[in-house]
Amino acid sequence: MPAPPAGTVETGEFSYPVATPRGEDSQEQANVEVSRPGPIGDGYIRGIRRESLAYQSAKRALDLAVSAVTLTLAAPAMAAIAIAIKLESPGPVFFGHERLEKGGKVFRCLKFRSMRLGAHEDLQMNPVLRRLYEQHDYKIPLELDGRVTRVGRFLRRSSLDELPQLINVLRGEMSLVGPRPIVPEELHWYGRSAERFLSVKPGITGAWQIQGRSRIGYPDRTLVELEGIEARSFWTDLKILLKSLPAVITARGSL
Repeated sequence: MPAPPAGTVETGEFSYPVATPRGEDSQEQANVEVSRPGPIGDGYIRGIRRESLAYQSAKRALDLAVSAVTLTLAAPAMAAIAIAIKLESPGPVFFGHERLEKGGKVFRCLKFRSMRLGAHEDLQMNPVLRRLYEQHDYKIPLELDGRVTRVGRFLRRSSLDELPQLINVLRGEMSLVGPRPIVPEELHWYGRSAERFLSVKPGITGAWQIQGRSRIGYPDRTLVELEGIEARSFWTDLKILLKSLPAVITARGSL
């Protein structure tokens, strides 16, 4: 396999542009190692923060504990949702959408299926749907998407369609808190900060979620996600989890 061109990083699935060094800078404080420097917004910060072992261990323990308990408690509700999906339309209960995880690897982000069978193929073949998809930051609003079932509309508005992502958390593909997983087509919005964005696990909730979700589109979403990555800590994760509950209950920014 030929080497990637200068100024890119190859992840095994694709290559993406990264920042080039801008000279010697001082290291980040608070047990943060500095890797390849890169931009955030219009200004440069010193480097990519690498979590300490203590933070990684505490974060993983929180992910496992909360996900296991929530899946256990939510099992009856998830069973009822699965039955409702099967009664309304043929097809699988779950849908695995290809998203990017830490390091740029592609994984299947799990959701309860909210669309009729063949919806993904319709998106690829229908130029009108494709244009709507791209214009609305790679997600078609509910009121414009005829592929969504009645059960699916309820699941989307309540965010219950995302419950299966707790399985992704148990697998280690996602975390409870982090930037939302994106499709490969979205990565260009991060430009030379793509490496920074892909330096952490994607999350079920995060800075973008609590600040309005779909009400914040690109390029503003880029800044929100990158700033959330830079500010991450165990206590910040706990605060985001607590703030996410009102956002879900009120369906703020949901599509």
